[in-house]
Amino acid sequence: MVYTEIASNKRKTALFLTGFFVLIIALGYVFSYTTGEPALLPFAVLLSIGMSLISYFYSDKIVLSMSGAKEIKRIDDEDLYRTVENLSIAAGLPTPKIYLIEDTAMNAFATGRDPKHAVVAITSGLRTKLTKQELEGVMAHELSHIGNYDIRLSTIIVVLVGVVTLLADWMFRVSFYGRRRSNNEGNAGAILMVIGIVLALLSPIAATLIQLAISRKRELLADASGVLLTRYPQGLASALQKIGADKEPLEVANKATAHLYIDDPLHKIENKGNQVGWFAKMFMTHPPIQERIDKLNKM
Repeated sequence: MVYTEIASNKRKTALFLTGFFVLIIALGYVFSYTTGEPALLPFAVLLSIGMSLISYFYSDKIVLSMSGAKEIKRIDDEDLYRTVENLSIAAGLPTPKIYLIEDTAMNAFATGRDPKHAVVAITSGLRTKLTKQELEGVMAHELSHIGNYDIRLSTIIVVLVGVVTLLADWMFRVSFYGRRRSNNEGNAGAILMVIGIVLALLSPIAATLIQLAISRKRELLADASGVLLTRYPQGLASALQKIGADKEPLEVANKATAHLYIDDPLHKIENKGNQVGWFAKMFMTHPPIQERIDKLNKM
């Protein structure tokens, strides 16, 4: 069951990434045709990637600063450090730096561009309210994000969303110029211009939905991968139960970092299991807690 869950989520993530690239190519093609300037497409893409690379290399520092996280050493919390260290050895990963967020809300996240530059952060509320087995489950989940390169994938997705948004904005701005081209090229040009305007309006929404879908799938994959480390799904399931029941808001959370946490700190949804409809799930960064617990219990 665990390996089936991992394989399924990897396939779905690859499918969503393919959808991202198809969306960018389609938007770029119409954009270039509408403006009559094919050279603008590679310029826009290179500009977006260049700007995003800065965030890529400094994403961990930016996120930690925004979260008010402070690095802790072994001497500060021997038990926590040993837990992360032992799980890292089991996963074949370098032991990441450990950070503490002074907040009584219950949450944790991992960040960094690769395992050698990875960080795990945990709130003081989560640290004090979990049992040893629950803590191992949460840390195994976060280390799985590192081992599965989710921390890199999430950065790549941010880059792709930025590319789509920038191209869509440019497309919308030149739509009237495209109208002049359509007058000269007949009905085909007019139809293409309309398609371009529709893409300009809908592409950022579609890109965001794809980003959210990938985020949900990677959370399920990290749950399954974490179980492979601890061999005890009930530990993570119990931790998620406590996290889901905690209604205290995380003060340092924001929309830019919400998808990183083990549970969405901005949109707490009561554990209603399958009562959460498919449409509501489309706008969630994480699967419903009860759905994740149910999957873990079946493992």
